[in-house]
Amino acid sequence: MPRTARDVVFVDGVRTPFGKAGPKGLYAETRADDLVVRAIRELMRRNPSLPPERVDEVAIAATTQTGDQGLTIGRSAAVLAGLPKSVPGYAIDRMCAGAMTAVTTSGAGISFGSYDVVIAGGVEHMGRHPMGEGVDPNPRFMTDKLVDPSALVMGSTAENLHDRFPEITKERADAYAVRSQRKVAAAYAAGKIQPDLVPTAIRSAEKGWGLATEDEPPRPGTTMESLAGLKTPFRAAGSVTAGNAAGLNDGATACLLAAEDVAAELGLTPRMRLVDFSFAGVEPEVMGIGPVPATERLLGRNALTMDDIGLIEINEAFAVQVLAFLEHFKIADDDVRVNPWGGAIALGHPLASSGVRLMNQLARLFGERTDVRYGLTTMCVGMGMGGTVLWENVNWEGTK
Repeated sequence: MPRTARDVVFVDGVRTPFGKAGPKGLYAETRADDLVVRAIRELMRRNPSLPPERVDEVAIAATTQTGDQGLTIGRSAAVLAGLPKSVPGYAIDRMCAGAMTAVTTSGAGISFGSYDVVIAGGVEHMGRHPMGEGVDPNPRFMTDKLVDPSALVMGSTAENLHDRFPEITKERADAYAVRSQRKVAAAYAAGKIQPDLVPTAIRSAEKGWGLATEDEPPRPGTTMESLAGLKTPFRAAGSVTAGNAAGLNDGATACLLAAEDVAAELGLTPRMRLVDFSFAGVEPEVMGIGPVPATERLLGRNALTMDDIGLIEINEAFAVQVLAFLEHFKIADDDVRVNPWGGAIALGHPLASSGVRLMNQLARLFGERTDVRYGLTTMCVGMGMGGTVLWENVNWEGTK
C-alpha cells in the first residue's frame, strides 16, 4: 500500500537541571532511571490533553547501558513513569547524539505512519557510570592501525583539532568559553532557561532530601585570566582544559513529538517542525569536525545555505570543536545566531541527553524569533561522527 510521509512536529521538551558528576554532585545518590522518569512525568503533566494511551513509543538514549541505565531504559522508564503497560519503549545509543538519534529515529517512524505520538530523550549519570565504563575495545583497532590511539580519548581528539586548525588557539577557545558562561548567566537572569527545567527531588544520606531547581555546572565568574592557568590534562602544554570544554555531568531530557495533524486533533501546540536530519562519519581522531559534513549534506539536500539558517544550537563538547564548525562555514566566533543562551561549556553535557537540550532551547528561541524560519541542532559524536537536525519555526511570519 503506498504511503505518504507526514509532517512531524516538536510539541514540548523538558529536562532535569544538570548536575556535576561525582560524590558531591546534585545527583550523587539519585538513580539515573529516576531522572528520566521525572522528565517523562513532567512532559505528560504539561500536556494534559494527551491521553497517555496515545503515546505509541518511548525512545530513551544512554551511552552506558548498564545498571540503572540498563534494562531497555525506554521501556522500563515508561513503566516507572506510569504510562499504560501497552506503551512500548526501547533504548538507543549513539554516544553524545543518543537523544538526537532517539528523536530522528522515532520522528521518522511518525513520518512513515507507524506512530502518531512518541516520547524521545536521553539520560546520562556520569557519576554512577563514567564514560567508557565496562568498554572492551577490540584490539584490532590498534593492531591493524584502524584508528590512532587518541581516537578513544575525547580530549585528545580535541587537541588533534587544535593541531589541524592552528588558527584556533587556546586563547580563542578560552574566549569562546567565557562568552558561553556569560550568555548562560544572562539567560538565567532573564528567565530564559528555567521554563524547560523540571524541579527534581534529590537525596543525600548526610543532608536528607532536597530539590534541584537549577543547573549546577555554570561558573558565571569565569574570566580569561581564570582560564589561562588551568592544566591541559590531555597533552603537555596543550590547549584543552576543564575551562574550555564541557564537564562530566548527570541529567536527563525528554520531548514530545507528534504528527502535525494528530497534534491538532489532540489540542497539542507545535513549537517547531522537523524538516530533515543527517549523520556523517569522520576520522575518529578528529571526531569534533563531525558536524561539518553532517550539516553540509543536510543543507545541500534541502537547497539551503548557512545564510538561510537563523539560529544554530551546537553542542559545546569542546570550544575548539565549535570553532572548527564556525571556521568552516565562515561564521564569526561571536555570531548572534550561535547558542544565544550559551551552551554545554557552561550548562553541562550529560552525553546521551544533550541532543534534546539543544532542541528545547531552539524551540524556545523560535517562540521569540518569528522572523527566523530555519534553525539547526548539531553536535559531534564519539568514534568520529556528527549529527545535524534541520527545524522549521511554526511561528515564522515570513513569506518566502
